[in-house]
Amino acid sequence: MALHVIDPSSGERVASYEETTPGKTREYIASADRAFREWRRASFSERGAPMRRAAELLRSGAPGYARLMAREMGKPVRDGAAEVVKCAAACDYFAGNAERFLARETVATEARRSFITFDPLGVVLAVMPWNFPFWQVIRFAAPALMAGNAALLKHAANVPGCAMALEELFQRAGFPPGLFRTLLIGNDAVAAVIEHPLVRAVTLTGSGPAGRAVASRAGAHLKKTVLELGGSDPYLVLADADAAKAAEISARGRLVNGGQSCIAAKRFIVVEPVRRRFEEAFVARMRAARVGDPLDPATEIGPLARHDLRDALHRQVTASVAKGAKCLTGGTIPEGRGAFYPPTVLTDVRAGMPAYEEELFGPVAAVIPVRDEAEAIAVANDSEFGLGAAVLTGDAARGERIAAELIESGTVFVNDNVRSDQRLPFGGIKSSGYGRELSAYGIREFVNIKTVVVAP
Repeated sequence: MALHVIDPSSGERVASYEETTPGKTREYIASADRAFREWRRASFSERGAPMRRAAELLRSGAPGYARLMAREMGKPVRDGAAEVVKCAAACDYFAGNAERFLARETVATEARRSFITFDPLGVVLAVMPWNFPFWQVIRFAAPALMAGNAALLKHAANVPGCAMALEELFQRAGFPPGLFRTLLIGNDAVAAVIEHPLVRAVTLTGSGPAGRAVASRAGAHLKKTVLELGGSDPYLVLADADAAKAAEISARGRLVNGGQSCIAAKRFIVVEPVRRRFEEAFVARMRAARVGDPLDPATEIGPLARHDLRDALHRQVTASVAKGAKCLTGGTIPEGRGAFYPPTVLTDVRAGMPAYEEELFGPVAAVIPVRDEAEAIAVANDSEFGLGAAVLTGDAARGERIAAELIESGTVFVNDNVRSDQRLPFGGIKSSGYGRELSAYGIREFVNIKTVVVAP
């Protein structure tokens, strides 16, 4: 069997890769476990040296990696290069901070000595999506490897070239052979990997159904999981917000990665006094976004990653309009090749519409008018998701209070668009998953938090 790469900007097949056979998969798992047995004994400085080398290789290789992403999933090259540079920063961050994050902690008890250690678990399987094909992997792999674990990557089927490039990156950086390995397997082969006795934990970024399937399989075998799932991030535009500034922040948040991001802004909950001014500025900014060839450095929005995803998004738009939403711009499939979809703004979005209830994975914004701040907060929390959110207001202290005390979400930004940062924990609640990636909290997800007590 082969995995075929289809360029979403042209619809043409540009590459093919042979799938990893079941026998090879078992071999790779065993070799990862052997590499882990040695790697876990390495000092943090010994682990950090190849991690820093990986950062250097990422920076020097950013243009080529960006072109690979553009070809496989349609990301504009300027965004792809920025993604790779962000990956390099994460590698440096965990190389420099892992020892501090995982240092033994002494606890005062009646014993002669009591302390906590953070020991690696072993082989960790990562099931990763296509939308940030480098960042999603690095934000798992950098802390997991620095903690002393081994890593297996099952990447999305439409980005096999990125998956193989990441394996080559870690090899060139000087990590032990087999410590990081890519498995080019289909979704139907993931269960057998989870069940393998040498695989100790699983992390997944993806859809709710995928998360439930992985969690149930891992749970049946009592294996730790971290899940980062979908989101329908609300941006609250309060009555005292600067309409033009709020529109610019909102457009950036909605159009990040062509709208194909779990933490891209999706629901814009606008208090009526500022609604008209916000909508005018928002529509103008969305219309101004340059859609085109992802290999063109001037392109802001490339195609969606696949034609079926574009068609599904359009069905959500048309169904919402049929239920009473108004389309202020966009909303039609353009002629010509490629899985392109225009930046689209829907308004008068209400409960019961797909644009209100579902995740819109593409450049489609849902404006939800509300009477006041209290209703805005209630609508923001009226969702099965809880990944990211933003509060846009002229009063930063007011926004901070709402963000910290009233919004049900793993991350909330005030007067800025939501994004991940290696220094801060990242993850969701409710149907957006559980567990945390990045920061000191993320590196401790895949370790054994061991208590040691020495009697008097």
